[in-house]
Amino acid sequence: MYKTLDPAGFTVFITGATSGFGAAAARRYVAAGARVIASGRRGDRLADLKAELGERCHTIELDVRDRPALEAAIAGLPAPFDAVNIVLANAGLALGLQPAAEASLDDWETMVDTNIRGLMVTIRALLPGVIARGGGHIVTLGSVAGEYAYPGGSVYGATKAFVKQFAMNLRSDLQGKNVRVTNIEPGLTETEFSLVRFKGDDTKAAAPYAGTTPMNGDDIAEAIFWATTLPAHVNINRLEMMATTQAWGPFAIHREG
Repeated sequence: MYKTLDPAGFTVFITGATSGFGAAAARRYVAAGARVIASGRRGDRLADLKAELGERCHTIELDVRDRPALEAAIAGLPAPFDAVNIVLANAGLALGLQPAAEASLDDWETMVDTNIRGLMVTIRALLPGVIARGGGHIVTLGSVAGEYAYPGGSVYGATKAFVKQFAMNLRSDLQGKNVRVTNIEPGLTETEFSLVRFKGDDTKAAAPYAGTTPMNGDDIAEAIFWATTLPAHVNINRLEMMATTQAWGPFAIHREG
């Protein structure tokens, strides 16, 4: 029988755990017997998650853009939650869908600060401990937008291209350290992602999913769980996922006249 890793031995640090992939992953890991540190900006959501998941879940109200707070939270983790061996750097967002010349610079900076800087600091702060404890797994949340361009996706797609390359470079740095690295790259998935992108506009947020059967948070959480529970000698470098209803379009060609 194929022997996978026992998640009961996992202590999983999750950023962006108040909704979407992060919340779904927290539920999946706790259900399998793991300990979870669920962090996020919305304290009320974290309180609800803690009430739902119980003693195997420790919560931290935290914005990954705040480096001192993030580092302090990690340094102050109580036992047994201080023995982190799985890092799910999930916090991220898209804002706006305007052409580059019309997009908000504030939105661009927020995406860079969250999707790039927040992810870097999270991983850098936790990685030495993961190595010192004998190994583990770093999971980054990329996107198909980091591979395929689309109108209005300029900075969001660029941040996810960074995540992809950063994860690959981590793999090179961590060779021989018993630390696996996986970049999960979802496509069309219905969570609060679109609602955040369009700043609470329900009509605009619903439009990308109209007439489709998109993936959901549980689908992505299951893929994350699968990658981290494979035998320790197996590393999934990148996992690109799309809804069955999604595929690639033809090249866009502008024609004069």
